[in-house]
Amino acid sequence: MSKDLRNPLARARGLGSAKEGVSHWMAQRVTALALVFLTVWFLCVLLGLLHADYATARATLGKPWNAVLAIAFILTMFRHAFLGLQVVIEDYVHTRWLEVASLVLIKFIAVLAALAGVLAVLRVALGS
Repeated sequence: MSKDLRNPLARARGLGSAKEGVSHWMAQRVTALALVFLTVWFLCVLLGLLHADYATARATLGKPWNAVLAIAFILTMFRHAFLGLQVVIEDYVHTRWLEVASLVLIKFIAVLAALAGVLAVLRVALGS
């Protein structure tokens, strides 16, 4: 039997919150919604280029809106992936140093992969 006679609300008061939960939750939902539209665009472009040669694909990606949407797709995809992996790591990794190391590693990989994707789009779109 517990010696603490306070009710659960009194025990919880003063503990506070991290004050980041709502913004993290909202960011996941916004990136998910953006990915719905960007994935539909990406699939339409990809299906349109199914039997095309490199010059046609380069000309398609060379159009400003297609290049911008491709970059937006890459950045949004990696941001959404990082947010989801962050929740999984925070919920299931209970050793603090391993949690921090995993979060840093995941962030590093996501940023590096996003930059590589943006560079690839820019190289194809600008023709270099």
